[in-house]
Amino acid sequence: MDFSLSEVQKMLKREARSFLEKECPSKLVREMEEDTRGYSPELWHRIAELGWTAIPFPEKYGGAGGSFLDLIVLLEEMGRVCLPSPFIPSVILAGLTILDLGSEDQKEEFLPGIAGGGIICTLALLESSDSYEPTAITCQASYDGKGHHIQGTKLFVPDANIADFLLVAAKTRGSSQSEQGITLFIVDSKSQDIGYTLLKTIAGDKQFEVDLDVKVPQTSVLGKVGNAWNSLKKTLERAAVAKCAEMVGATQRILEMTLDYAKERQQFGHPIGSFQAIQHHCANMAMDVESSRLNTYHAAWLISEGLPSSRHVAVAKAWTGEAYRKITALSHQIHGAIGFTKELDLELYIRRAKAAEVAFGDGNYHRKIIAQELGCTTRRKNDRQP
Repeated sequence: MDFSLSEVQKMLKREARSFLEKECPSKLVREMEEDTRGYSPELWHRIAELGWTAIPFPEKYGGAGGSFLDLIVLLEEMGRVCLPSPFIPSVILAGLTILDLGSEDQKEEFLPGIAGGGIICTLALLESSDSYEPTAITCQASYDGKGHHIQGTKLFVPDANIADFLLVAAKTRGSSQSEQGITLFIVDSKSQDIGYTLLKTIAGDKQFEVDLDVKVPQTSVLGKVGNAWNSLKKTLERAAVAKCAEMVGATQRILEMTLDYAKERQQFGHPIGSFQAIQHHCANMAMDVESSRLNTYHAAWLISEGLPSSRHVAVAKAWTGEAYRKITALSHQIHGAIGFTKELDLELYIRRAKAAEVAFGDGNYHRKIIAQELGCTTRRKNDRQP
């Protein structure tokens, strides 16, 4: 089995590494945590000029005709520098969903702008239960003969403050206990009937509570009314693997920083890397990095090839999210107290590790999916119905 990158992917990786190390130093990452926008429009424009935002879209919509696996190569380098940008929300959560579900008119209207970086979109899905289950969607969209009236509150909407459009998941029909009746709408984010509240997050990223009481035309419906859930599942799987790729890049950088520190830091007249306990910590970190990378790229390849991927996506996200946290914890043990200060970049990664672990489902959520895929979730005879 060949796990090597293609020549094009190797070139993309080299160019991304060189560009991001120069243009996205940790100083910029810290500045964007304090900036109300949360990203640099200038850097975003340059990223779009490089064609990164166009990679997964067909050429007829201004894209580059690349694969999802190409995106993963790029996202690993983005994660390595903690790039603050709306790339996953706009390109993966919104752009690829429009590509999946949109009418030809909708694709022609939105995809060239997303591919060119001129339009930023995001997905408004989660609500008060913070669950990725279809039953957690209680936001209602009622039809009045001309369009839909959307009412409800969405939480943890990434980059809603800079988005031009929101993809909003709402109930249009069916039981609250069913995945039937969920519809996606493309909503103009500048509507006066939408309220935004910034949420304080451990990673310092820009996530919002979004209050909706807005009327939208029938042309805003993405796909068929009431049949969006299966496509949303596909969207979440892609996003989970994209987040895994970012985590792989981050853990690789943490390992490199830790090895450098272990070789330089002296105790008892020797580098601390000469001590067996430190060596074992570094070895355990390296094993987790490599296993996370293999799981992530395997899942990404399956998605790229259009093969069944749900179980492998769940394995990748459960493993990589927890591995990221363990790797940062081991790195902190090796660095000691200085690792928690802003003198070193390690504290940037430890905060992002916890946020990434729960993004698009934590380990327990994905273990449930794995169990379902394995067929071992049959209800026991004496279990009471919920």
